[in-house]
Amino acid sequence: MRKIKYDSSSLPQRICVIGTSGVGKTTLAHGISQRLMIPHVELDYLYWEANWVEPPLDVFRSRVEKCLVGNSWIVDGNYSKVRDMVWGNADTLVWLDYSFGVVMSRILWRTFYRVVTQQEVCNGNHETWKKALSKDSVILWALQTYQRRRREYPILFKNPEYSHLNIVRLSSPQAAKDWLSNLAS
Repeated sequence: MRKIKYDSSSLPQRICVIGTSGVGKTTLAHGISQRLMIPHVELDYLYWEANWVEPPLDVFRSRVEKCLVGNSWIVDGNYSKVRDMVWGNADTLVWLDYSFGVVMSRILWRTFYRVVTQQEVCNGNHETWKKALSKDSVILWALQTYQRRRREYPILFKNPEYSHLNIVRLSSPQAAKDWLSNLAS
């Protein structure tokens, strides 16, 4: 894993935060955005339309392309459909690689909270008990993708098209908190 130490003259400017569902990508990306004063893009907002409708691929890619204009941005999400665009244009990739127990406790708590409070997820969409307990459940998705992502990401990092990326692998919420607090401090 490539790791770099940042100083005020070499701060990351085009950052992608990845990790399994529920790990805290959006929360960390928001924190980085606030700290570095750069725009934050949530891929979920670009992907999911009202009523959980998926857009055509060309529409999704066009939305992402428009958000990647400029020298500074932070994107959170794992959409392989736009990985080439996001990773290809990023300078830094932050991987939240937390333990299975941390991920599952977070996804269960977040889902419960969103269902009970009817907190909007994106574009007017809400989680429901029916969805949480269905084959389309974000909990089931996290269970299905956790190990796959842990195997897949290190392999992808070795691809020549991503050799320019500075990889920051954070293995715990405390490591993420420490990294963020040291960023531009």
